[in-house]
Amino acid sequence: MPHHLARWTGLAGSALLAVAAFLGGALPDGNLRPTPVNIWQGPNGPLIIATWLVGTALMAYAWWTLCDRVPSARWALVTVGLWLLPLLFAPPLGSRDVYAYACQGASYAAGINPYEQGVSALPCPWLDTISYIWRDTPAPYGPLFVVLAGAAVKATGSLTGSIVLFRLMAVVGVALTAACLPVLARRCGVPAGRALWLALACPLVAVHLVSGAHNDALMVGLLVAGLAVVVSRPGRPGPLLAGGVLLGLAGGVKVTALVVVPFAALVAIAGAYSIRALIRDGGWVVGGAVATVAGVTLAAGLDFGWIAGLEQGGLVIAWTSPSTAVGQTVGYLAAPFGWHGDPLPVTRGIGMAVLALVLVWLWWRARARDPLWHAGLALAATVALAPLYHPWYWIWPLTVLAATARQRIGWFTVVALVSSFLVLADGTGLPRFTKTVGAPLMTLLVIVVAVRLVRSARAARRPVAVD
Repeated sequence: MPHHLARWTGLAGSALLAVAAFLGGALPDGNLRPTPVNIWQGPNGPLIIATWLVGTALMAYAWWTLCDRVPSARWALVTVGLWLLPLLFAPPLGSRDVYAYACQGASYAAGINPYEQGVSALPCPWLDTISYIWRDTPAPYGPLFVVLAGAAVKATGSLTGSIVLFRLMAVVGVALTAACLPVLARRCGVPAGRALWLALACPLVAVHLVSGAHNDALMVGLLVAGLAVVVSRPGRPGPLLAGGVLLGLAGGVKVTALVVVPFAALVAIAGAYSIRALIRDGGWVVGGAVATVAGVTLAAGLDFGWIAGLEQGGLVIAWTSPSTAVGQTVGYLAAPFGWHGDPLPVTRGIGMAVLALVLVWLWWRARARDPLWHAGLALAATVALAPLYHPWYWIWPLTVLAATARQRIGWFTVVALVSSFLVLADGTGLPRFTKTVGAPLMTLLVIVVAVRLVRSARAARRPVAVD
C-alpha cells in the first residue's frame, strides 16, 4: 500500500472508531456487566460492532503495511497526529479504568488513603460508573499518579472535566515518547521514522492510551525520557541523576517501569563494564530512581501500600496471561477425574518465579551486549509472565523494542495486532468469553515456545565441528 493511501486508510479507521465510541463506547451510564450477545442485541448493536471491527482493522492494516518503509520521522508524526484527532474528542474506548482513576482521585482529595480503602469508602460521587470488582479494592497505581488524579478531580470537580485532564496526561505521555524515542533510536542505529511508527501508530496507542486515557501513556513517556537522558550522557553524574529521577517518576505512575532501572544503570557506564564502573556511573541512576519513588510517596502523605495493591490484578482471570491459561487448562483437564481444586495460585507463582530468573538472566547478558534491547526484552517478559495481561500493557515493551531492534520485530508486532482485537468498544474483554478455547491454545503455545527454547539452548552448547 502506498504511504499516502495508508495514512488516509488509518484515518478512516480512527473516524469509525470515534463513531463506535459515541454509539457504544465505555460510556458513564453503560452496562457494567455486558456480554458480546447483549451488545449485539442492544441498541445499534450490529453497527457498534461493525464500526469497531472495521475501524480497528483499517488502522491495524495501515500500521502493519508501513512497518518497514516509513517515508520519514516527520511523516510518521504527522500521520499519528491525524489518527489521534478523531479519538481526542470522543468518549472513552475499550476500558472503564478512567472512571476508577477519577474515583481514586476523589478519595485522595477527600483525605482518604486509596491504598487502604476502596473508592466505595468515600463514597465516590461517580461510583456507579466503576465495575463492581474494583469498588472495594485498593489502588494499584503509584503515588505520583494518585496525586495527579487527586489534583485533576480537585481542579475540575466533575467527572467529565477529570476525564479531559486524564486524556491530556495521556497526550503529554505520547508527546514525550515522540520527542525522546528518536534519541534511543539513533543510539541503537535504528531509523527514527521506523521507531516512531512502530511505537506510536499501533492501534493500541490510539484506542487504549489516548481514547481510553490510560496512565500507561504517561508511564511510557517518562520511561523513554529517562532512558534518553541516560543514553545521551553516560558517565556524567548530573544527567545520570536526572535520568534516574525520570525513571523514578515513571515508577511513581506504575511500579513496573522500575524493571528497566538495572539496565539503565548499565547504559550509564562510560567505557567497559566493571563492578567499579557500575557503582560509579550506574549508582546515580539507581539512586535517583529509588529516591524519587520514596520521595514522591512521602511527599504525598502515603505509604507503600501500592505494592500490596499490585496483587489486585489477580482478581481478573483471563487466558491472555500464559501462567493463568496454564492454570485454567490444568483445571479443565483435571475436572473429569473429580479434582476441582484451584491450580491458578501455583501456575501464577511459577510464572513469577520464572520472571525473576529471566530478569536476572537478561541483565547478566546485557553486561556484554546492548542493555537497551535487553531492557525491552525485560519489559516483554514482565508483561508475558505476569498473572494479568491487558492489551495496552504490550505498549511498554513495544515502545522500547521499536527503538532498539535493528531488524523487524515480527513476533512483537503480531502480538500487538492480535491484542488490538481483544477488547470491544465498551471495554468488554473477549478473553473472558473464550476461555475454554483460548486457555488450551495459549497453553499449547507455551509448550511450543518452551520446547524451542530448550532446543536452542542445547544447540548453543553443542561444540562446533572443525574441519
